[in-house]
Amino acid sequence: MRVITRRGLAIRGLATIWGAALLLGAVAACAGEDATTNPGSGNAVSVENGFKIGLLLPESKTTRYETFDRPLMEAKLKQLCPKCEVLYQNADQDTAKQVSQVESMLTQGVKVLILDAVDAKAAEGMVNNAKSKNVPVIAYDRLASGPVDYYVSFDNKKVGEVQGQALLDALSKGGDPKRGQIVMIHGSPTDPNAADFKAGAKSVLEGKVNIGKEYDTPDWSPDQAQREMEQAITAVGKDKIIGVYAANDGTGGGAIAAMKGAGFTTIPFTTGQDAELAAIQRILTGQQGMTVYKAIKPEAEAAAEMAIAAATGKQYTGQTVMKNNGSKDVPSVLLTPVAVTKETVKDTVIKDGFYTAAQICTGEFAKACTDLGIS
Repeated sequence: MRVITRRGLAIRGLATIWGAALLLGAVAACAGEDATTNPGSGNAVSVENGFKIGLLLPESKTTRYETFDRPLMEAKLKQLCPKCEVLYQNADQDTAKQVSQVESMLTQGVKVLILDAVDAKAAEGMVNNAKSKNVPVIAYDRLASGPVDYYVSFDNKKVGEVQGQALLDALSKGGDPKRGQIVMIHGSPTDPNAADFKAGAKSVLEGKVNIGKEYDTPDWSPDQAQREMEQAITAVGKDKIIGVYAANDGTGGGAIAAMKGAGFTTIPFTTGQDAELAAIQRILTGQQGMTVYKAIKPEAEAAAEMAIAAATGKQYTGQTVMKNNGSKDVPSVLLTPVAVTKETVKDTVIKDGFYTAAQICTGEFAKACTDLGIS
């Protein structure tokens, strides 16, 4: 926006002031319903003109973020706003790093942030910083604290219920589900989703199984999960463990590695989440019992639609429910999770195009695919 100094006003007089007012009015009229002005920025925000969008993901140890979430979201944003520029950063599970990334993006003039917070509570400062600059925030996958505008994720308590029920069903098929002990390896204590997964799983399992040991796993680290499982094997006893609740595929993979290292001849039924390729392959060969398939495409695309709507001053038109984050009730989209076992791989992740049979059925996994009619 053109700034007129006092000296300029003195020279140019009232005619210039009226001219400037008319010019601003004309710009506003041209913007119409498809543009908004971020207060204090003086820049019209519209799909026609394009603008900067900040995308911040929390880590890369979980393969879904770089393999699916980012490319799917960027593709949808490009479709909705061809002239928009996406600024992307991954925090590598470092909250301080994510704070710096948010500050950098705001300095670069982003008009909306899509934030998957490393630490949902610590994210409140980032959200408040953005809002102080009139930049809306979309909470992605994890519900950040503070005045976020929209949230999209899955029904996370339901995820835990699906995992817990799959484990309980598997244990019941082998006899009394209390005949031995289970180990519970939960997610990161800084991730509110992990608390929901835990609550959902325990709502199904408590009172029906014996919980020998349980752990919260910092940063969702597979290496830490492996160490936790090694500790559990020592404390509970190798022959007494009949099942493992692992909150996601990374922690499940760590637990399975520990059991292999301890010489388990048969791996007890182990849960997971995210339908990672390695987990699907473990499921086909009987090393992992199940995973939870969360169709990331609708999640990523909903976030993109929310971001474009919020940046341009419109309402997101998809169906929402209210989810309280401690600061406010946030309009939210909560998608439905699906359990995947070896019997349902073909009708879930392959049918949806999440993976092809060729990606899954490589090398040692080819025979398992043939036996299950996957080709």
